[in-house]
Amino acid sequence: QVQLVESGGGSVQAGGSLRLSCAASGYTFSSYCMAWFRQVPGKVREGVTAITRPSSTVYSNTVKGRFTISTDNAKHTLYLQMNSLKPEDTALYYCAARLGPCLSGFRRESYNYWGQGTQVTVSS
Repeated sequence: QVQLVESGGGSVQAGGSLRLSCAASGYTFSSYCMAWFRQVPGKVREGVTAITRPSSTVYSNTVKGRFTISTDNAKHTLYLQMNSLKPEDTALYYCAARLGPCLSGFRRESYNYWGQGTQVTVSS
């Protein structure tokens, strides 16, 4: 059974940093496109960043230069390092997995598996 479990969320002041983790199990971790999405109540879930192994990455314009996605294949874990956080980064962050390469445009419907989300709150 495929499971994605996020952790690392919390509250931080603007300008601070957080690192999110997503522990994956139940599938061949290295064969999947992995991504981070985020969602604010009342808004559409939006793509933040994605990685097609070994190291092809894409970032949304809103986080480029501040966030970094990475994986540890030995630990079956996806990470999101978030620096220079802004209040507008406040959201529920989800990790997602898709068998095969990532598709352009953060197509939510193309992802097969989702975690339960971890809350990130950035105060000004």
